[in-house]
Amino acid sequence: MNQHPESMHDISILLVEDEKKIAETLKKGLEEQQYQVDVAYDGNIGQKLFDTRCYELVIADINLPGKNGYELLRHIRAVNQQVPVLMLTALSSTEDKIEGFNTGADDYIVKPFDFAELVVRIRALLKRSQHQAPVGNTIRVNDLVINMDSKEVSRAGNLIQLTAKEFQLLEYMIKNKNRVVSRADIALNVWDIDFDTGTNVIDVYVNFLRKKIDRDYDQKLIHTQVGMGYVLKENS
Repeated sequence: MNQHPESMHDISILLVEDEKKIAETLKKGLEEQQYQVDVAYDGNIGQKLFDTRCYELVIADINLPGKNGYELLRHIRAVNQQVPVLMLTALSSTEDKIEGFNTGADDYIVKPFDFAELVVRIRALLKRSQHQAPVGNTIRVNDLVINMDSKEVSRAGNLIQLTAKEFQLLEYMIKNKNRVVSRADIALNVWDIDFDTGTNVIDVYVNFLRKKIDRDYDQKLIHTQVGMGYVLKENS
């Protein structure tokens, strides 16, 4: 069997899915891709497994018995801000997606889905997590400081709490500071997918970010270019 460079035997995945047929199918398929997979059929067991083992990725349904996916994700983020989490769910509304991302999910795939797409999403998340910046690497934009290793963000010395998706959005905008990025650019580079033009999730997340890093400060860093997108400006 051919192995992909990013699909090594030591990469372990926690799958939390209460529908046993789906869980068994996914476990078999992922193991054929050379991943190690542990399965939990409810949120409480998923949390216990997460607390006792080191996983490179978590895939979790939202509608789970015991502890739902959002509750499980909050626990995971309280313990570990870096581990990629992919939400697997039948809930498909924009509001559900926003809640998933705002809770700290890195990606979101809606049932029914194509297994090949799931594998692509997994590889993208693992690739991103395996190419984190070295220890001590910080980026500064005026009085905003981002530690790329610890994922800590502060402004004027005040610590700012961001979700994983908010951090990824800020990171992308900072790496493109003083350059206008379109909604399509953001969707592709932050979410790794093309959002439907009718969704407002990009605007919602930019507003989340603005409230946290701009609202309490006179100098605004994130600006809207009408009809074009957004730009994070230095010394604006």
